[in-house]
Amino acid sequence: MDEKLLRRDVLQRGAAGVLAVVGAAACKSAPKALSCADTTSLSAADYQVRTTLAYVDVSTEPGKTCSGCQQFIPGEPGACGSCKVVKGTINPAGYCKSFVAKTT
Repeated sequence: MDEKLLRRDVLQRGAAGVLAVVGAAACKSAPKALSCADTTSLSAADYQVRTTLAYVDVSTEPGKTCSGCQQFIPGEPGACGSCKVVKGTINPAGYCKSFVAKTT
């Protein structure tokens, strides 16, 4: 009976170890979400505009993201951009009340 308990423990710990390694590998390979919410370099007035226009780093409005706005100025691929209206770094996936869809 002790042998069965020992064997069960070994199998459970082995499975837990495998899951931990797989989980750690998955976390390392997952792309880091782009954050463009740093406002430390903004003046009080620029920060107020950003707040008044309700800028968010990830849009909650379907079909409305900064990358699809006329005011958005793209940065390098995978990096923050900027905006003609809202000062500071701007996430291409972000949104604010000054959104104006790009025309084609």
